[in-house]
Amino acid sequence: MQDLPEKLNQKLKDRAAENAIRQLPKNFGLIDFSSNDYLGYAKNETIYSDTFQLLLKKGVHQNGATGSRLLSGNHDLYVHLEEFLQHFHNSKSALVFNSGYDANIGFFGAVPQRGDFILYDEYIHASIRDGIQMSHAKHYKFKHNHIEDLKKGIERCENISASNANIYVVTESVFSMDGDSPDLKALVKICEECQCHLVVDEAHAVGVYGKKGEGLVQQLGLENKIFTRIITFGKAIGCHGAAILGSKALKDYLVNFARSLIYTTGLSPHSIATVHAAYSYMKKCEGHDQELLLGNIDFFHKKVKKLGLTKHFVTSSSAIQSCIVPGNDTVKSISRKLIQKGFDVKAILYPTVPKGQERLRFCLHSYNSKEEIGLVLELLSAYI
Repeated sequence: MQDLPEKLNQKLKDRAAENAIRQLPKNFGLIDFSSNDYLGYAKNETIYSDTFQLLLKKGVHQNGATGSRLLSGNHDLYVHLEEFLQHFHNSKSALVFNSGYDANIGFFGAVPQRGDFILYDEYIHASIRDGIQMSHAKHYKFKHNHIEDLKKGIERCENISASNANIYVVTESVFSMDGDSPDLKALVKICEECQCHLVVDEAHAVGVYGKKGEGLVQQLGLENKIFTRIITFGKAIGCHGAAILGSKALKDYLVNFARSLIYTTGLSPHSIATVHAAYSYMKKCEGHDQELLLGNIDFFHKKVKKLGLTKHFVTSSSAIQSCIVPGNDTVKSISRKLIQKGFDVKAILYPTVPKGQERLRFCLHSYNSKEEIGLVLELLSAYI
């Protein structure tokens, strides 16, 4: 076996010198303040059972998809799920992808064309950035959640664009590192006035916001004013996969041109059945799990204020609460102490976030107890 090329070894050495080396975690059995399983659905026994019942009901007895969706992999459960998602999310169509990453590179690699423009929030997720890099459109970032900077970007694009150029504005309804949200109503208004196409990634909002977990866009009643929503199933829904919501014409276009859909084996019937079982369970709960989660978020805020920690936290009403602890060494040290006490709180390091913005990322869940939340914050207060 050949050794790793020296230039790659040097990159690892540089990363280690910054105390920013990434490793796969081996901490198991800790109190969960790090996973995206906001509602506990990944461990829900009813969903587990309902998945097998659905497979039996549909007479499905295969382990794999057997091929890409355009060949042999588009089994009946796909059709069943996409029809369900279309109605649940009040969309003209839904197209399921293997993951949020696949959905984002598929969309951005295929939809924006040469001569078009993409304006994206500077804190946008890495999967969207990678998709944008695959596009032939020109792309520019705007300051995080900064409406005026976006307006300036639109004006610049309009001044240099051809008559048939399209402008795509890209944001997230809940940002994965800060847990904050943009003013979606203001973004919709700007995009309508300037005839831009608004794209919203709802990965961290689906299951958390909305009367039944439909997401922040639907909670605000904006679903018919947005060009595309990207939803994922690996967070609050507790399983795997993603979907792009939009017009029927957009779905037809993606089926023909989204390479991450065309050239990969589809999800297994079991994976698709799990998504449907999780959504059905969430729908039956009628917001109960969301209420538990929101109650824990409110308790977290009150405890942070009581302990005098507010100045350390990014303002967020979501399940993601980030405590800024500058410096990779310092934030890793505090994370390690919390882990030793039995709490799984991850340190987010530079270069994942800008230097000086290193943080402890607390992910809250419907199943965290008030005692667990109180104790982890008391420990944080002693360590910070």
